Amino acid sequence: MSSVLFDVPGPRAVARNRLIGAVTVLVVLAVLGWVVWRLYATGQFAPEKWNIFTYSAVWVRFGEGLLSTLAAFAVAGVGSLVLGFVLGIGRLSEHAWVREPVRWIIEILRAVPVLILMMLLYYGLPVLGVKMPPYWAVVIALIVYNGSVLAEVLRAGIESLPRGQQEAGYAIGLRKTGVMSLILLPQAVRAMMPVIIAQLVVALKDTALGFIITYQELLYVINQIGNQAPYGSPLIPAAIVGGSMYVAVCLLLSYIAYRLQRRAKRSAKAGPVEPDPRQHDGETNTSLIVMQRGLGKHDANNSGGPVL
Repeated sequence: MSSVLFDVPGPRAVARNRLIGAVTVLVVLAVLGWVVWRLYATGQFAPEKWNIFTYSAVWVRFGEGLLSTLAAFAVAGVGSLVLGFVLGIGRLSEHAWVREPVRWIIEILRAVPVLILMMLLYYGLPVLGVKMPPYWAVVIALIVYNGSVLAEVLRAGIESLPRGQQEAGYAIGLRKTGVMSLILLPQAVRAMMPVIIAQLVVALKDTALGFIITYQELLYVINQIGNQAPYGSPLIPAAIVGGSMYVAVCLLLSYIAYRLQRRAKRSAKAGPVEPDPRQHDGETNTSLIVMQRGLGKHDANNSGGPVL
């Protein structure tokens, strides 16, 4: 028995795969156990390391850092999607004077690391007489980089669609804009949704780079609390708490994306319910035929012609 992509494994292959899976799980558990043991051996679980988390002001500070992270991500995520759509559509333009400059813009923006963009905006612009707050340096850098990446994602999604989709749109009289917005883009976004969400998760985690330019997001708070010498410099405990917040937000974003993808698939399969063109105001086909024949007889009697 075989499928399109691979042969179904036999009894020996199944046993071998189970053995490899069990060994992998044991190795991962061993590594995690070693990490926990080293944390315990170095006193990272000592009560004095965690006493700082008994103060409500510390949790308020963590909340402020998390809100700053989400504030930067919200604007950067929306801006990245908008820029990605604009650059992606420009990349597919039939006019070379539009397509080629957009292609070079995408390649250049993708090649520059996010941290360098942030530092150029925050430290470089003041040399030119323009001072930018850390928040906008982080947001603009994330929009520029992730928007260029999403542009290539959308382009790849559109080009992966069968050419017949585009030709069918032109055949029913749609222009280039209608074909792109009504036919190609919805299918491309639905197909590339996992990649788009993965890039948004990357944008969320890249907000931590704002720590370098003194933007007080979650990593900045982790470093600030972890370097409190009177409380034993609890850097590892602060990193565990802050890292758990990052993981929770990323899981929430992934769950929202999963629900949206399931809903899009369900609506695509259902499709709009088209009314039967043969039905008129609740009349059945039989009643319509009788009515039409009666009208035909009436017209024939009035005109003196034969009744068909």
